[in-house]
Amino acid sequence: MTMMTQASPADPHAGRPALRGGAPLASARAAMVMVHGRGGDAAGMLALARELGREDWACLAPQAAANTWYPYGFMSPLAQNEPGITSGMDAVARAIAEAEEAGIPAERIVLLGFSQGACLATEFAARHARRYGGVAALSGGLIGPDGTPRDYPGSLDGTPVFLGCSDVDGHIPATRVRESAEVLRALGGAVDMRLYPGMGHTINEDEIAAVRAIMDAVAA
Repeated sequence: MTMMTQASPADPHAGRPALRGGAPLASARAAMVMVHGRGGDAAGMLALARELGREDWACLAPQAAANTWYPYGFMSPLAQNEPGITSGMDAVARAIAEAEEAGIPAERIVLLGFSQGACLATEFAARHARRYGGVAALSGGLIGPDGTPRDYPGSLDGTPVFLGCSDVDGHIPATRVRESAEVLRALGGAVDMRLYPGMGHTINEDEIAAVRAIMDAVAA
């Protein structure tokens, strides 16, 4: 059984079990852990899961305290965004562990995030590199200011990684998306990066199709 901890100033996102959607974990073909953005919520990510249309998947969506994983921009000094970053990653880790305890291995777990959640998911995958079913970061990139060391241990071992973002996103510089793609590729990820000309801070149909393709490959 997954251990639950209580929220505290040092671990603000503890004590909130992930919302579940889709198929029950016990009978699901695979699982997706979905991380919401700043001001969003777990319920919104489950709505996205329904749009993906894979009903034989289990979906787990962690919920941030006050709907925000960390207080400042994702390129702020790391210390300014703690303990939110670490607490948020612990919430992601608990959701992954819940799926694994139900018998779904990491190779059949896809980690997806949007905006602030995409940054958290990308950084989680880099810091906890292993073979996942896939990683999908929609409008996000690795956390930390320019010049942050990226000497992550481990290997993604061929994990499909999709990075989708506008080329003029006011929150996510295209240079950071490109850097994230390079880092994740060096970690052994099979990276597909797509920068969409003039797109807003949103999710488009091409990104939905790319995520579905990752899911179908996992299920196959």
